[in-house]
Amino acid sequence: MSEPATVSRHPGRLVAWLGFVLALTALNYAGRFATDDTPDDIAYQWTSSIGVVVQFGLMLGVLLLITIGLPKRELFALRRPRSWKRALGLAAASLVAIYLGSLAYTGLLSLLGDFDPTEEQGLVPDEWDSSKAAPFIAFFLAVTLLAPFVEELTYRGLGFSLFAPYGTAVAVVCTGVLFGLTHGLLIGLPVLAFFGIVVGWLRARTDTVYPGMLLHATFNAVALLVSVAA
Repeated sequence: MSEPATVSRHPGRLVAWLGFVLALTALNYAGRFATDDTPDDIAYQWTSSIGVVVQFGLMLGVLLLITIGLPKRELFALRRPRSWKRALGLAAASLVAIYLGSLAYTGLLSLLGDFDPTEEQGLVPDEWDSSKAAPFIAFFLAVTLLAPFVEELTYRGLGFSLFAPYGTAVAVVCTGVLFGLTHGLLIGLPVLAFFGIVVGWLRARTDTVYPGMLLHATFNAVALLVSVAA
């Protein structure tokens, strides 16, 4: 695993980032336990797209507040990879690893009972509804463009940079596990944490957030498209 660009320690900013992420985690788990069932038509509601835009807009605002006075391009790892060919190859390999890990975990769950980690979050529709194509497209764009952009800036960008001075492995594992926890899931937590760790590894190998953004966007897009095509 290659070392990321050197970043000075900012313990106060790290504490602020951790407080922000843990607050998101608490809110998402509280919301999860407060509702018995997740509606299966979230992707077809205009309010869902609006909610995604508001949520990630606020998240981006908090990130900018945390980084006031610091070099944002460096902390968010907004730099081109040394080789796009290598970076895209590593991103493709990472995506395959995530899919294989997800399949293995789903297979394990099927042996234990009727558990499907893809249904717990409730973002993936069960079937296509042509009468609600417009809100679905809006939701698709929000989930495949805005969400990966802000989440990667949060975890593999700022979070990784703040943890990196304490060790690359620490940055990969901590941001990966926190990424999984923040989604507020129980059954799906191992898959999301594994996803976060793999994308963190990709961030460490390429020293940029851009390949992770592409991977994340592709993963979300495939999940939505497969759900309505089934």
